[in-house]
Amino acid sequence: MTYHPKSDFMATMIARGFLADCTDYQGLDEALSKGVVPAYIGFDATAKSLHVGSLIQIMMLRWLQKTGHQPITLMGGGTTKVGDPSFRADERPLLTPAQIDDNIAGIKRVFAAYIDYDTGAPNAALMLNNAEWLDDLNYLDFLRDIGRHFSVNRMLSFESVKSRLDREQSLSFLEFNYMILQAYDFLELNRRYGCLLQMGGSDQWGNIVNGIDLTRRVLDHEIYGLTSPLLTTSDGKKMGKSASGAVWLNSEMLSPYEFWQFWRNTTDADTGRFLKLYTELPVEECDRLGALGGSEINEAKIILANEVTALLHGADAAKAAEATAREVFEKGGAGGDLPTLTLGADEIGDGISVVQLIVRSGLAASGKEAKRLIADNGAKLDDAPLNDAGRMITAADLARPIKLSAGKKRHAMVELG
Repeated sequence: MTYHPKSDFMATMIARGFLADCTDYQGLDEALSKGVVPAYIGFDATAKSLHVGSLIQIMMLRWLQKTGHQPITLMGGGTTKVGDPSFRADERPLLTPAQIDDNIAGIKRVFAAYIDYDTGAPNAALMLNNAEWLDDLNYLDFLRDIGRHFSVNRMLSFESVKSRLDREQSLSFLEFNYMILQAYDFLELNRRYGCLLQMGGSDQWGNIVNGIDLTRRVLDHEIYGLTSPLLTTSDGKKMGKSASGAVWLNSEMLSPYEFWQFWRNTTDADTGRFLKLYTELPVEECDRLGALGGSEINEAKIILANEVTALLHGADAAKAAEATAREVFEKGGAGGDLPTLTLGADEIGDGISVVQLIVRSGLAASGKEAKRLIADNGAKLDDAPLNDAGRMITAADLARPIKLSAGKKRHAMVELG
């Protein structure tokens, strides 16, 4: 990055590794230096919680507010009805309006941990829903007033569309409309709230550019786009996935302990980078911690886990998770904060397979994966090696809680309710 920014926000984005691309570095930097810039990121409501893959965007909004600007969290109550086709191999399942509203209610709770909506200051965050303007669009008017500004030739050239067509996978007309609706969001946010900037992952570049182009054509306003890198871990895995599935941000879908554990299990090579992206520790300290070697890097990972968990779930939850982890790892104990699967007597019947318990407790994503874990000597029952994939657990076995382990770092309790 050769650009030397004047504004605190751009300086932070560059120094901490948030910036992949920008439509106009100098123009945006000058706007940020002159006064409060409203900026938005859109979040479609495809599940009841966002996962760790969205955390980079949430942190960008947090830094935006910390440097004096106004974050807008845009819930996709309207666009979720269509589904973003960007870089997907298949069409998203369509959700009912009730499901979408339910998902939005779950997602909203996460933002309050990172962004302040009630400061009373000019940069108090806004929580908006694009259903506000998309639900009541008149189709013919929309085609005439907005659709005429879009070239199908250009839309077909976007990488997100091209990659789907090159693989000869179907792209429905419904999905093809998504980029027009997202562009229209930026236009409406600029018209209604003076929004000057859209941010998103680098897979959203084409959609962001569309919105800038549309707003210039319709309103003759200058607006900007900024993207973050699409994060993969150093071993090439997509950020936000763990061995047992998505790393959710809502505590009822993933316990604070499991969330803490995800960060504690960061690879050595990713520790410094993740400290810069997901904590507010000074950049120099992040670099120092990330450069530690040997067993010292493990203390850096504990700092990472504590800082990230404290931001989302609070300092007490981070301390409890660390205490549980130390008890489990250092003393071989059960720990008071381990994820717990509670079974009713009717679920156990004459016995329930240990493979099923490993899956249901979140230690494996499938029965096949659980059996492979056992075959590879990676599973334990009450800290003793578990070698029999056919083992059945009875109600008598659960007279007291049992502890299941996958490898050295992932554990869960199973109890009779």
